[in-house]
Amino acid sequence: MNTIGTGTTSAVWRAKYFSSNMQSVLRNALVTEKICAVDRSNSFYIHNPYNTQPAAAIQAIAGTYSVSAWTTVEDSLTVTDEVIYGEHVFDFEKKLAHYDIIANRFDEMAYAVAFGVDKLAVNWLLTDGTGTYTTPAGGFTTAANIPVIISNLCSKVMGYSDVRNGLFLVIENTDVPGFIQAQIASGFSYADAALRNGFMASYAGVDIYVLRSGTFVSTTLGSKAVVCSGHRVFGVKGVSTYAQGTPIYEEKGVTGKTGKEIAYGTTFGFKLWTQKAGLIVDVTLA
Repeated sequence: MNTIGTGTTSAVWRAKYFSSNMQSVLRNALVTEKICAVDRSNSFYIHNPYNTQPAAAIQAIAGTYSVSAWTTVEDSLTVTDEVIYGEHVFDFEKKLAHYDIIANRFDEMAYAVAFGVDKLAVNWLLTDGTGTYTTPAGGFTTAANIPVIISNLCSKVMGYSDVRNGLFLVIENTDVPGFIQAQIASGFSYADAALRNGFMASYAGVDIYVLRSGTFVSTTLGSKAVVCSGHRVFGVKGVSTYAQGTPIYEEKGVTGKTGKEIAYGTTFGFKLWTQKAGLIVDVTLA
């Protein structure tokens, strides 16, 4: 049976309901839609073929050329996983709550599924990227490392046209101290802005996204094994796609129980496109 708190007992029936929503749990930030393309077409198979790259000859004027063969390679995204959550709320729990506890549960369940999608996408993105970089000792927690790391990461992708989509770096909250110290110690206007506003979400043209400690993991997430603990991810925005199906919501009665069983979830597929894999960099913390 669920635990609904002492505030719903008969001794406090007239307790004030603070707001239109119950107090929410602490929520992690979500970043996937900021760094990936999103497909909500409900397709389970998405084609994205590519051709071999031609290379033009540079020569003295002669009016001649060589004929080259070219091929098309099939690249595709297959929806293979789902993120889902379910629970049962008894009828007497709804009555004892005295206000709509169910609406709050729907909201919390929707967030739990959204975070599951986010965690899958970030870890899979890091795993599929073919770029690699190891930070100097101390990683992002050492302020002096920040400009060195950012400049080296940018050099990995500079010169490609996709860079105009924007650059990103996803870190965890334990990496933030070095960034704040580096920002405060930077040139006048940037340092003043950091002193006034705190952590700046952009550094040297790279958008910085912060996730909670433990988001990068070494385990099996859905259908893919990942080894991402102690790693972060950098790259070009929009070179990967995640396909999310229409969220599934079900409310059903269960034999032998009052109330309703509630289920909420969505299907999920992810692809870092083959031709763009080098634009995503696996950052190893030293």
